[in-house]
Amino acid sequence: MAFSGVLSSHFSFYKLSSSRYRTRTFVAIQGGDGSSDSKMKIPHVLTVAGSDSGAGAGIQADLKACAARGVYCSTVITAVTAQNTVGVQGVNIVPEDFVAVQLKSVLSDMQVDVAALVVDPVMVSTSGDVLAGPSIVSGFREDLLPMADIVTPNVKEASALLGMQVATVADMRSAAKLLHNLGPRNVLVKGGDLHDSSDAIDIFFDGKDFYELRSSRVKTRNTHGTGCSLASCIAAELAKGSPMLSAVKVAKRFIETALDYSKDLVIGNGPQGPFDHLLRLKNTSCRQEAFNPSDLFLYAVTDSGMNKKWGRSITDAVKSAIEGGATIIQLREKDADTGEFLEAARACLKICRPHGVPLLVNDRIDVALACDADGVHVGQSDMPARVARTLLGPEKIIGVSCKTPQHAQQAWIDGADYIGCGGVYPTNTKANNLTVGLDGLKTVCLSSKLPVAAIGGIGISNASDVMRLGVPNLKGVAVVSALFDRECVTTETKKLHAVLTEMQ
Repeated sequence: MAFSGVLSSHFSFYKLSSSRYRTRTFVAIQGGDGSSDSKMKIPHVLTVAGSDSGAGAGIQADLKACAARGVYCSTVITAVTAQNTVGVQGVNIVPEDFVAVQLKSVLSDMQVDVAALVVDPVMVSTSGDVLAGPSIVSGFREDLLPMADIVTPNVKEASALLGMQVATVADMRSAAKLLHNLGPRNVLVKGGDLHDSSDAIDIFFDGKDFYELRSSRVKTRNTHGTGCSLASCIAAELAKGSPMLSAVKVAKRFIETALDYSKDLVIGNGPQGPFDHLLRLKNTSCRQEAFNPSDLFLYAVTDSGMNKKWGRSITDAVKSAIEGGATIIQLREKDADTGEFLEAARACLKICRPHGVPLLVNDRIDVALACDADGVHVGQSDMPARVARTLLGPEKIIGVSCKTPQHAQQAWIDGADYIGCGGVYPTNTKANNLTVGLDGLKTVCLSSKLPVAAIGGIGISNASDVMRLGVPNLKGVAVVSALFDRECVTTETKKLHAVLTEMQ
């Protein structure tokens, strides 16, 4: 099926090619034109896709994803399917002329001021079946991709579009560049189907730089609609005015958080279930879902004294930790002056962001604001988390050090994203070396509504004891000396990462 039409004065005619039952495009629309009533307009996403009767993917997933991101979503339906968690039982293609009627209906009434075109090419089924014939692939390559602001194929779809096998991260980089040559301004090649990787790896290419976005893979059957929802979230963030890379990162984190939250959800009897876009009771509704609890898996905390001891810079320490598998970095440089610390933080951000690793600043909210860090970590004697939230806004990550259930409960009330509980064991990095022990850690975890990272005296020899507590919201360990008070940070990080991986 093909459809030609005009999106707005900002777009030329384009042909919308459809696969066997749906092809997905999104128009992200920013409201506001400088008129007196522009404050009443809200971000608006128009999705052009098929309907999924099981509501895990398709139009239904788009509506839920946009709602979760606080964006209005209108729809143009290209196909109606009968499907569930077992598979697709029937497809009814909407006539081309009626697709055109729907599109004109929406755009003639709902003003388009600024638009971005997001294309998610649904061409290959989960089982690997190609749903788009040669003419459809040709239509994508010649007509739709050159119009796109971003295209978001998975590795199977990238293979079909390019006529080559995309099976490794190196292949994904090559594919992203080749797809960019076909005309889209940005390319995101999704690596969820790279089964040999323990991480979920996506490659983003903007025509100049490659960004490897990496996170821990969520073990769940409930992955139906992840591609649809990711594209919807990207469109939603673009409609809110976010830059492209930021939109992609926020969307990726949202999907990861929703998958982790829904990993034990049971709907249907088939091999691939849906996930909960709205996080059921919306226990994070007061904040944006920019934080992924799985980032706490291997939490590396730098130390200026240890860096000096081993003759390494802050940036060298951060780079080595990430190379070893650290999933989040906290800069704790108490001896550095403000100017030096700020410059070091900016340099560390340039290292962290291409790898998708969040960078937090310990205590110094002024430094975090000045360098646009991903967030802060505060102690009980520092600025309250509720004040930090007011200063940093909803998208930033805020962690709080806690020793008691009362601390943990207050952190939740104040709007923190996670807590660091400890010290679990004695440590020489704190003057006040009071410990909570394993029993105290478990008590705090059980009383907390937030994900927890254990901290204090943790290393290769005892990390498994910590994680063996088996408390669901204990997501990882925060480590200082075991990584940075060693000759080779990368080697020690890899060793600890292997120990933690064995405990999953």
